[in-house]
Amino acid sequence: MKSYNKAVQFHGHSCPGLAMGYRMTKAALDLFSSERAKDEELVAIVENDACGVDAVQFLSGCTFGKGNLIFKDYGKMVYTFYHRASGKAVRISRIAGFRTKLSDPQISREERINLILTTPEKDIVQIEEINIPEPEYSHIFETVLCEICAESVVENKTRMLDGKTVCIPCYKKQKN
Repeated sequence: MKSYNKAVQFHGHSCPGLAMGYRMTKAALDLFSSERAKDEELVAIVENDACGVDAVQFLSGCTFGKGNLIFKDYGKMVYTFYHRASGKAVRISRIAGFRTKLSDPQISREERINLILTTPEKDIVQIEEINIPEPEYSHIFETVLCEICAESVVENKTRMLDGKTVCIPCYKKQKN
């Protein structure tokens, strides 16, 4: 539980979402016999931007900054982990019946968290080995200046507007 407490420190508070992300990430790391990624040897594809993703970052070492955390805005508590050395990928989701258990109004928030942290893995997470193409390694793009606001922006996130290279916010502002 020591590492869960450290995940809580990283996230800022203990909550069911963090606990679930913790259990799901631990399951993936155990499956790959992997430790926290130092670089891009492990890739996480997350399908939400909620509390559990902080557990993914903390435990797995997959981060936006390193380019090995990929966000797909599907609103699902589902995480896919790709292990480059083995070429294997697993998709981890919460078992539907467990969700029902958590929604019982008779149990407190702390009891929910404890239930998530102590339930046997086979009763809480569904692990499916899947085939996906190897995720691309992160790219380093040139930085340019927006020709309207003069702020730095990575080249691949610019738009052309009346022959000028502009950032997305300036582009949207001018289009409205």
